[in-house]
Amino acid sequence: MGERPSAKKTNAASEPKPPGGEAPAKIDEVDGSAAAPAPRSASGPTGSANGSGSGPTSRRSVKAAAAKPAKPESRTALVRRARRINRELAEVYPYAHPELDFENPFQLLVATVLSAQTTDLRVNQTTPALFAAYPTPEDMAAADPEALEQLIRPTGFFRAKARSLIGISAALHERFDDEVPGRIEDLVSLPGVGRKTAHVVLGNAFGMPGITVDTHFGRLVRRWKWTDQQDPEKVEEEICSLFPKSEWTMLSHRVIFHGRRICHSRKPACGACPIAPLCPSYGEGETDPEKARKLLKYEKGGQPGQRLKPPPDYPGLPARPLGAE
Repeated sequence: MGERPSAKKTNAASEPKPPGGEAPAKIDEVDGSAAAPAPRSASGPTGSANGSGSGPTSRRSVKAAAAKPAKPESRTALVRRARRINRELAEVYPYAHPELDFENPFQLLVATVLSAQTTDLRVNQTTPALFAAYPTPEDMAAADPEALEQLIRPTGFFRAKARSLIGISAALHERFDDEVPGRIEDLVSLPGVGRKTAHVVLGNAFGMPGITVDTHFGRLVRRWKWTDQQDPEKVEEEICSLFPKSEWTMLSHRVIFHGRRICHSRKPACGACPIAPLCPSYGEGETDPEKARKLLKYEKGGQPGQRLKPPPDYPGLPARPLGAE
């Protein structure tokens, strides 16, 4: 396993009380990990005359200290480390954004439904023709199921997704005057729309903060020991308690960006990870820097991103249209 890079220090900063969770006692956020106590001088009865600590009692003490289990991380230390990671990710991904192409809330809702069990890239390659054919909820609600299925076939599970899109569009047309509602209670009342989809829409189309717990987000927050929960709603609740509400949406983007580009599921690129010093799971993946760099994806690996129309500040290449790979 490769040598872990050293952490860079950050100026102290005060943070507001995490909403919905326990307030950390006093978080000055100088470092994301608990500092180990400085070793004592071995002079005196347990050490040698010159203070080298080479006597038998000293050796037994060293062995006993090495065998002692690590002290559990306190709530204050956890909040400090989590917020430090978030700040580091903000520096690595200042351009983090939703990776689905959309121009209005309806398009984002449809694209998010289509993104299940496929990549955002495949969805972005599919939606231009879909939105040209069905630009409004009223249009999509009246769609011929077979015609709709053919348009969304590249995203997989196209029959089930077509039924969901028609049902959602019909509900929007009949109950919300063809407008996507801006409340989570209304969004989750739509057929097939859960909290993850609702938070994507609210956070990115309406500017309402929320945590999006997708597979990448859940994997990384468990690797970082922010939570050990598996249920998405419990993960959302615990992570919300670590951060101020104003950070929730951008935190989601940064964590998901990192999961797609560096901290992969099967083989994370630990040796190329900018937050390796803060990661308790460092070493699960490739630690050799040269080998790790070959695992990087999208703009970190010099490859196209997932959006055909990325934001102006995106540093990578736009994705290619369907059929141009």
